[in-house]
Parts: sequence; structure tokens; C-alpha cells
Amino acid sequence: MTKTLVITGANRGIGLALAQLYQQAGWQVIGVCRQSSSELDAIATQVITNIDVTSEQDVARMAAQLKGQSIDLLINNAGLLADDVLGDIDFDNMRRQMEINAYAPLRVTQALLDKLVKGSKIGNITSRMGSIADNDSGGRYGYRASKAALNAIGKSMAQDLKQQGIAVAQLHPGWVKTRMVGFGGLISPEQSALGLKQVLDQLTLANSGGFWHTNGEELPW
Repeated sequence: MTKTLVITGANRGIGLALAQLYQQAGWQVIGVCRQSSSELDAIATQVITNIDVTSEQDVARMAAQLKGQSIDLLINNAGLLADDVLGDIDFDNMRRQMEINAYAPLRVTQALLDKLVKGSKIGNITSRMGSIADNDSGGRYGYRASKAALNAIGKSMAQDLKQQGIAVAQLHPGWVKTRMVGFGGLISPEQSALGLKQVLDQLTLANSGGFWHTNGEELPW
């Protein structure tokens, strides 16, 4: 039976690379985004557009379009990075990052719970910048806080969903050459996606709740 992936932020960058990789592996790919791209349209089984993952109404509309669909893998990928400098912090910007990076994955997952079954998996795209133990450079207050919050949320998801047979991973994609970082990263979206898929392939209930680098390394909280 063909497996189904639902992925947010699927129209470009890491999200698109993951969508393409799973499509090549024979999966049915359902891309969720604000606006599609020709690349996503070319490979997705279904594209659900005009979805703001911070909007309760939009997420409910997304879930309605997936009525009757069973989801084998949900990847919460949509994210926002802004630079917050101590002494000149825009708190509205911080709140926006928290809404997109932390609350939205929880909102989306909750809306799709009835479509996840025993054996389903959830991958939350977080960042090692959400690691408190690994922070030796400071800055990025909103991004770091929102990804740390997502790590806490993902760990709770793993605990709460274990009895239902659903495993959860927190995934750091690496420093990837995407628009988010001005294309100044170290690895391509395709390299990142390949590593992330390998981590997800190895995800089980036994290691559910972990925090991994795309290279397979387990990261400190």
C-alpha cells in the first residue's frame, strides 16, 4: 500500500526537497503551504494552498481537505527565522516566531490526530539553536526560544502518543542553503533531506522523543 506524507512549508527549500525525496521513494505527497510552486505542483499528489499554519481557521480547512485520509508521516516544516539583538528586540517579531515555529506544529498535529494511526510518525523540523546546552553564541532570542519550545512540545507529543503507537522526532536539518539564511549554509536542501529521511526511517517507539541532527547525531537539550 502506498504511504502518505503530509508536509507543511512544502513549496521550497527543505520542505520541497523532502517532498521530492519521498515522492521518488513512491510515497503519496500532500504539500501544505501558503502559495505553491511549479516544483511542488510537479510532484505532489495534492497541494493545499492558502494555509497560514498560525490560523485556526486555515488549519481546520486543511484538515477538512484531508477528510478520510490516513497519514503515515507528518512533517511540521514551516518556520520563520528573524534576528533579535539584545537592546533592540522587536517583541512582535518574537511572538510571530513563537506562533510559527512552536505553536503551529502543535496546532497542525492536533488538527490531524484522527488521521494518524498506529505506526504513523511525526517529524518536527526544529534547530540545534533550540538547544540550551549548545548555546555558546547568544542572540537570536525569538528563534532560539521558539525552537526550544518546539523541542519541549515534541517531547510531550512523544509521551502522549506512545500508547497510540505514534513516534515523534525533533529534527535539526543542518545549516542549509535556503532563502531563510540567505543561501549561506553549508549543505544543500537535498543533502539535508536525505539525512532527515534516514533519521525518520530509523525512528521507532523505542527512540521516540529524541532530538537529532540530520547527520544522525543525537543532540543535547
